[in-house]
Amino acid sequence: MDRTFAPASKPLRGTIALPGDKSLSHRAVLFAALAEGTSNLTGVLDSADVRATIGAVTALGACVELAKQVDGSLAGSVTGWGARGPAQPATPIDCGNSGTTARLLMGVLAGWPIEVTLTGDESLSKRPMRRVTDPLTAMGASFETAEGGTLPVTVRGVAGLKPFNYNSPVASAQVKTAILLAGLHAAGGVRVAEPAPSRDHTERLLPAFGVAVKVTPEHNSASLCGPQVPVATDIDVPSDPSSAAFMVAAALLVPYSAVTLLGVSLNETRIGFLRVLERMGADIEIAEAPAAGAEPIGSITARYSAGLRATTVLAEEIPSLVDEVPVLALIAAAAHGTTRFEGAGELRVKESDRLAAVEQGLTALGVTVRAGEDWLEVDGPAPFGAATLDSLGDHRLAMCWALAGVAGEKPVTVLRYDAVDVSYPRFADDLSALGA
Repeated sequence: MDRTFAPASKPLRGTIALPGDKSLSHRAVLFAALAEGTSNLTGVLDSADVRATIGAVTALGACVELAKQVDGSLAGSVTGWGARGPAQPATPIDCGNSGTTARLLMGVLAGWPIEVTLTGDESLSKRPMRRVTDPLTAMGASFETAEGGTLPVTVRGVAGLKPFNYNSPVASAQVKTAILLAGLHAAGGVRVAEPAPSRDHTERLLPAFGVAVKVTPEHNSASLCGPQVPVATDIDVPSDPSSAAFMVAAALLVPYSAVTLLGVSLNETRIGFLRVLERMGADIEIAEAPAAGAEPIGSITARYSAGLRATTVLAEEIPSLVDEVPVLALIAAAAHGTTRFEGAGELRVKESDRLAAVEQGLTALGVTVRAGEDWLEVDGPAPFGAATLDSLGDHRLAMCWALAGVAGEKPVTVLRYDAVDVSYPRFADDLSALGA
């Protein structure tokens, strides 16, 4: 589905509650499926990606009874397979566009003596899986992949995986989580160290399911000792900070706007984009609220900010804002000077080659952009002109180009706009409610 977004004719104003966090929704459903007993979940994101995880754990024997709520979220119960383990599915499991579903399932399945084939759509089938299959192979599982180490992947698990100490070459919450989940069925300790901090939702959430996890911040490491069986618990998923970034951008870029976002996860490993925007001179106010379980939450108020200043986003900052680089690049086009993103090569293996896509899209809008293998530079300020831009089936790009139309001088048509269903299905409706 294609959709055209016209420049806002008035300021964007209002208070909204965003959809549930995608990363936490995946984990809440998956960990509940691993657990002994019945977990009650609320605030779960209803999106294509999360439904891929729901479909996967259902195929593996979990009983999922999540229903759509008035606010669009999913709530209900998940009864896990616990100590008896996942069932052998009758057919391959389709992970859709969800890298989180595919990679985390590899860790889950590695420690059970069953054989499961994981498939995905065209985009997911191009994404690297060896970063997960290689360390899990070292633990004792085996994998058969397509040429190049991509999906489809057939997982052949084994009971009693080996203890493992892994120094990951990349800071990746998906890699870390897959290894820790495999470690639940290891005969001893499993430890993952990273070159920089990645999202720590797994380390925060597993203890709520009764799993003992040790975190050593000075080494960017997390560890646990297997075997352990999670036990059911109740989880309320807070709003997604990655979705919040797009509404923050809309408020910053549309003159005289002021938008407040409620109940957002303020996890430090997820809000690097806010720290970058603050040093660019953005008018942003954060008010913390009582924590939702182990996750800090609060409200974010963003106001129109004229005179934004360029900045340099360093490589060590990228893991905390990797999904927000496209929208930060859009904001950088409105800032004075040259904004540079360093060490951003991970964006080339997302749902699309986001570095190339951002360079091409901003250029089409009339912005001066330069990109290298792992860096991006954006010159500003530059008004956004008319353009027709392809989302490439990438939800972050679909929202980014929609904002270019709302905050620009001419309409922008987004091809394959329905990619937003992956993480924020009601994005256009929320923009409209704010006055776009």
